[in-house]
Amino acid sequence: MCIRRLFRSSHLQWAWRAAFLKHSQCGHQGPWRWTHSGGGPYRAVIFDMGGVLIPSPGKVAAEWEAQNHIPSGTILKAFITGGENGPWLKFMRGEITKEDFLQEFRRICSEISNTSVPVDNFFSLLTSEQVAKQFPVMTEAITQIRAKGLQTAVLSNNFYLSNGKSFLPLDRTQFDVVVESCVEGVCKPDHRIYKLCLERLGLQPSESIFLDDLGQNVKAAASLGMRTIKVNDPEAAVKELETLLGFTLRTVIPNTRPMRKTMEIPKDSLEKYLRDLLGTQTTGPLELLQFDHGQSNPTYYIRLAGHQLVLRKKPPGTLLPSAHAVEREFRIMRALASAGVPVPKVLDLCEDSRVIGTPFYLMEYCPGLIYKDPSLPGLEPSQRRAIYAAMNRVLCKIHSVDFKAAGLEDYGKHETSTIPAMERLIEWLPLHLPRQEKITVVHGDFRLDNLLFHPEKTEVLAVFDWELSTLGDPLSDVAYSCMAHYLPPSFPILRGLRDCDLTQLGIPTAEEYFRMYCLHMGIPPTENWNFYMAFSFFRVAAILQGVYRRSLTGQASSATAEQSGKMTEFMSNLAWEFAVKEGFRIFKEMPATKPLTRSYRTWAGPRSPPSTPGARSYIPLPEPSSAHASKGALVISPEGLSPPARELYERLKQFMDQYVYPAEPELRRHQASAERWTPAPLVEDLKEKAKAKGLWNLFLPLETDPERKYGAGLTNVEYAHLCELMGMSLYAPEIFNCSAPDTGNMELLVRYGTEEQKARWLTPLLEGKARSCFAMTEPQVASSDATNIESSIREEDGFYVINGHKWWISGILDPRCQLCVFMGKTDPHAPRHRQQSVLLVPMDTPGIKVIRPLTVYGLDDAPGGHGEVLFEQVRVPKESMVLGPGRGFEIAQGRLGPGRIHHCMRLIGHSERALALMKARVKSRVAFGKPLVEQGTVLADIAQSRVEIEQARLLVLKAAHLMDVVGNKAAALDIAMIKMVAPSMAYRVIDRAVQAFGAAGLSGDYPLAQFFAWARALRFADGPDEVHRAAVAKMELKNRI
Repeated sequence: MCIRRLFRSSHLQWAWRAAFLKHSQCGHQGPWRWTHSGGGPYRAVIFDMGGVLIPSPGKVAAEWEAQNHIPSGTILKAFITGGENGPWLKFMRGEITKEDFLQEFRRICSEISNTSVPVDNFFSLLTSEQVAKQFPVMTEAITQIRAKGLQTAVLSNNFYLSNGKSFLPLDRTQFDVVVESCVEGVCKPDHRIYKLCLERLGLQPSESIFLDDLGQNVKAAASLGMRTIKVNDPEAAVKELETLLGFTLRTVIPNTRPMRKTMEIPKDSLEKYLRDLLGTQTTGPLELLQFDHGQSNPTYYIRLAGHQLVLRKKPPGTLLPSAHAVEREFRIMRALASAGVPVPKVLDLCEDSRVIGTPFYLMEYCPGLIYKDPSLPGLEPSQRRAIYAAMNRVLCKIHSVDFKAAGLEDYGKHETSTIPAMERLIEWLPLHLPRQEKITVVHGDFRLDNLLFHPEKTEVLAVFDWELSTLGDPLSDVAYSCMAHYLPPSFPILRGLRDCDLTQLGIPTAEEYFRMYCLHMGIPPTENWNFYMAFSFFRVAAILQGVYRRSLTGQASSATAEQSGKMTEFMSNLAWEFAVKEGFRIFKEMPATKPLTRSYRTWAGPRSPPSTPGARSYIPLPEPSSAHASKGALVISPEGLSPPARELYERLKQFMDQYVYPAEPELRRHQASAERWTPAPLVEDLKEKAKAKGLWNLFLPLETDPERKYGAGLTNVEYAHLCELMGMSLYAPEIFNCSAPDTGNMELLVRYGTEEQKARWLTPLLEGKARSCFAMTEPQVASSDATNIESSIREEDGFYVINGHKWWISGILDPRCQLCVFMGKTDPHAPRHRQQSVLLVPMDTPGIKVIRPLTVYGLDDAPGGHGEVLFEQVRVPKESMVLGPGRGFEIAQGRLGPGRIHHCMRLIGHSERALALMKARVKSRVAFGKPLVEQGTVLADIAQSRVEIEQARLLVLKAAHLMDVVGNKAAALDIAMIKMVAPSMAYRVIDRAVQAFGAAGLSGDYPLAQFFAWARALRFADGPDEVHRAAVAKMELKNRI
């Protein structure tokens, strides 16, 4: 498992899964049958081919006619035309060639239907592999008949193909005798061909049973004294044959039972779905059983028209968002099958809950041996060792899969009593994570009874139960597969080996098994094996808690799930024993009743992709009350957010860890390449993932979107915490569709746009299909004062005509930029704050000319960039006006209030990341004989940065709180103060980090240089510091004397 990821989640989102198809099924099915051990008076079973062993020509014809709009019954009428001397019977007696038959048959069909009939197409379908395939139920029946010592024969009316071979798409070794009409020159119902078959079998008619789908053929056989079965459906025919023979012809599926009442699924809709999926061969009733085992995703055995399938579905009821993800199981099994890992063949994933109530997937049923008891009773020591070696080899095969080549690069993931050992482990495990993790595909539930073995060889045929699979540390799988070594044999869910003499049994010890794995993988043994064992038992304990909870509501799919509540403490104590063995006793004496606390600190892990670059951790707060979670609550840490906002925060944090930080090196390379003016494909891919996970358009404040039509409905305070998290990466805001200038433009459209303007511009922006820019700043005037702008907007012939010179227009160079929100003067003689207006200008409007891209400290910020632009005689319809003439200043002020919160919180995210990188750097670098972290000036810089970050964050949160409570206008003083504080604070903190990195801090290898450039630029972009200081001073003097 990716161990770090577990401890970044606020919930343990797993469920215990027991064995899938946990049964042992064996039996020799070789060719030697020395005794006749069943069947009563019968010594042979004779099968027709078409309609009995394979689909009948009549049924194939009926479906083909419907699909090709041929009059119904045309082919069947042509079959019987001419009787004994007709082309069909001549063809089956071998008297005419295929070519002659088709020519004559085409003529007859065309006469019958009064239209041209493509009989060649029909014949190709009839003889194709997809149609002419033996029914599995018949294959199984023949195997059982021969195992009982009876003979089998096929007696078929068939024909020669163009290659001179007879059409017999069957395995001839299944039959003692094969009689073909085209070879013998005789067709059923001629008595001679029946007698020929009986003669070759050496039997009397009464010693045989004959199966055919045509009444005349059955009647002829019966007249000779043969016992007959008229076949309308292969399944029903096999049941009738079982009655005559006195023994079962179908394998009993062990560990299945009728569906439990709480786990029933609608058979009618499932049957319709299966018939549509499986096609023409689906005849006969649906047989549906439930496997006894499995405590997570209910699993069912299906038999339909000879098909044996396994259905695995989500359980009913309310589920955790990422739990029971059958979609992930389907995906991993399909990918691993292509990579050569033995897994069941998956057939289809159905995400339409209307079919059976929840999503599900289908796979082929795999017969074989599953060993439920890890001690492997009844086997020789050499066989036991071979089985464990095979288990070890297949685990190595899983861990050797190139998950990127398999398309799994993004595959990472998922009320009970208090148990002291679990509380200690929750605190102990995150503090002792392995320093390095190799990332591979991880099964997550790898153990002996999740493997299907070949009945005769020590070969793993399939690995089951992939629900817990992910990308992570492969050693967690190795440890998990050794849990049985430490459990007692009587353990209810997973039998153990603790009291067994492994040497005598021939089973490798846990240490030997681990060494075997390391040898196969070519890696040295790890030193912290006990950590992995502690983690494995902790996982099971956590899972058992969840199973027990579901059992209380009847949602657990195993009837024994209620026992899980009694086993949780046992597993927790085992886990803690391993923790103690590892030598860490920090929390051993922790009182059970004392609440666990976490220090108030920042931290940063290693720079490997799974680690969090920097995160805040606070003393846990009480669960927020409804009042506390309401609009206007001042929440100073993520732990105090309302449950929905906290859950959103955790999901965002997980997405950043899993996708965004690992993508940064590739995105930096793209940004420095010649293709940088083209949007990075990786960003587009991550945007789709974020959208799919509901991490999209988070920025719109509740006051702007009270009905939550467009966004997540967060307050400014709630979004401030998420915005800081996005500020940890330069690329994150765009990935979540929360980047400027689009956010401000979208809010402008929500607040002030007409329905027509929203339909044209807001919808594509919200969907991420378009980008936009905001054109206000001008090179000739101090544009921080919006009343200074000079660009003109004049009315002319029902249009507005724009002329002006703008620069620092962020995003205008992006090829996706479709909208320019333009601010200009409509009436220079109106009162000072009523002169400006805002227009929505399509970027393909003639007259827009980009003069050049501008750079910030040499950074061009591709692909959006910052453009200097001329607007010359740009004409737009009057419907492009926002709110009305003279409302531009009002719109600009309304647009920029929340935007200031976004910029400031992102800057705090920049600062947190910079400080985290700085701390990691100074711990690892040595100068003048000692680590940098021991230098007094470095320590002072770290302390100063922490203080400044906390001060700025509290001021920003206060401003957000006032915006929620009293509105943007009343919060003007606090907004002005954060404009002063946040950019300058970030500038200083990032500068200290750059200094700690030395020359590396100036490079593109780290985000510091770009963080620094943005922090400095925002001291202008949000208005000059001097303007904000003046505004604060004026309000201070006005309001507080």
